[in-house]
Amino acid sequence: MFVRITPVLIAAALICAHFFRAGSYALAGLCLILPLVLLYRRRWSLIVLQCATYAASLVWLGAALELVQMRQQMGRPWTTAALILGAVALFSLLAGLLLNARSLRERYPF
Repeated sequence: MFVRITPVLIAAALICAHFFRAGSYALAGLCLILPLVLLYRRRWSLIVLQCATYAASLVWLGAALELVQMRQQMGRPWTTAALILGAVALFSLLAGLLLNARSLRERYPF
């Protein structure tokens, strides 16, 4: 179970840092406290966290596209930034997929 929950905590911390850097302090705070729903041993908590990690991966992809466009307009290299943000988006997506494991569904009943 630890292996399946740790990536969600890391993904939440990463998206929190993104929102904090952008000045969206309310969203950053929400991202920090959202993993606490795991304390409720109900299936809805897993679904909420899955939706949050999938949304986080979309935010990362949007940030990557925006950064790539900005760097291309400035004539600066953009491939490294795109790879890093793409990897973070993929990590967030996989963190959500890990919550769909049978072992977690058994521990979090309806």
